[in-house]
Amino acid sequence: MNGNNETNEKNTVPQNFLLITALDYRTPRKANLHFIADELVKRGTTRFFSLRYSMLSRYKADPRACIDASANRKEVFNGAECFLWKTLIHPFNTRKKPLRPLENLFFGWYKNNPSAVLVEWMEQADVIFFESGSAPIFFDLACQVNPGASKTYIASDDLDTINVAEYVRKCFDRAAPNMTAICLPSRVLSSAMPETANKHFVPHGIDHSIAGDADPSPYAAGRHAVSVGSMLFDPSFFQIASRQFPDITFHVIGSGHVRQGYGKNVRVYDEMKYRDTLRYIKHADFGIAPYKAEAVPAYLADTSMKLMQYDFFGLPAVCPMPAVGSYASRFGYHPGNAASIESAIRAALAAPHVPSRRHLSWAQVVDRLIGPQRFGDTRL
Repeated sequence: MNGNNETNEKNTVPQNFLLITALDYRTPRKANLHFIADELVKRGTTRFFSLRYSMLSRYKADPRACIDASANRKEVFNGAECFLWKTLIHPFNTRKKPLRPLENLFFGWYKNNPSAVLVEWMEQADVIFFESGSAPIFFDLACQVNPGASKTYIASDDLDTINVAEYVRKCFDRAAPNMTAICLPSRVLSSAMPETANKHFVPHGIDHSIAGDADPSPYAAGRHAVSVGSMLFDPSFFQIASRQFPDITFHVIGSGHVRQGYGKNVRVYDEMKYRDTLRYIKHADFGIAPYKAEAVPAYLADTSMKLMQYDFFGLPAVCPMPAVGSYASRFGYHPGNAASIESAIRAALAAPHVPSRRHLSWAQVVDRLIGPQRFGDTRL
């Protein structure tokens, strides 16, 4: 089936879906798996199993801490069954080679002592999704308890970028050829994956209905720029840009940082609900993705949710050079370099407000995750 001329067929028989991830469906901060789960709920029984959470998580500012009271019990949230598996401690990458044997033993113990809920949900699933991270260590268990289930890997991140333990990497490398599909949100990620024939390109989607939730403008007269989110946030951008452009009001939403030498024309907001940010995006003169360049992987050009949202609304974006990719609506700068920041902002202010890419709906994304072989545009 051609990806540009699809019928959006859905399975007529409801299915049972299981997502295994280190995220939790109930947290306020949204990632791609939350939107995927929103769509899966419409198609059948959907379970969201959250792993690698323990007493240690409080020291890592884990976003799931806000639902700690719900740990280790089944709850239904927005139509999905959720379970946050909390253990006393959980395995992690020590990043110290001498500790590797102990680290491997710990991961092995974790893998061999799965939650009873995980086993139950695996047994009942028609489709099991393993998100990048530690989830693939349970691939063998899924094959053992439910060999007939479809097993798909969702590569939200490159494993090296998120510093997974060597044990996890080896588990994934062994499992990869036997997965039903490996779905990559960026073609750039293909080179970081094992050489297998089951890799498919499935970009992130966007909820097209947000176009109706982005009015009226929250801004007064004048020029306005917006930054949304805390991922790899670099405060130095606003320290420089706010003084270069005193006539622009910079709106920094949910950065997780207090004011740090910003000009008076920078307004800092606490984290907002996703829908509440949309007015700020649609009606801005340009958007900003102020990533720390040294930490920006090349695939972020395709997977950055904030840059996708900016482009959906036709908003020109300013971002570090590695996040520009092939998108005409983005203008790159070198962090800390005032001249390049000024040049990028001036280019964004002069750019037309038109999208530079095709945006799949989340329904179209889920169609591809369930059956990527049916779509011509998933080929790598």
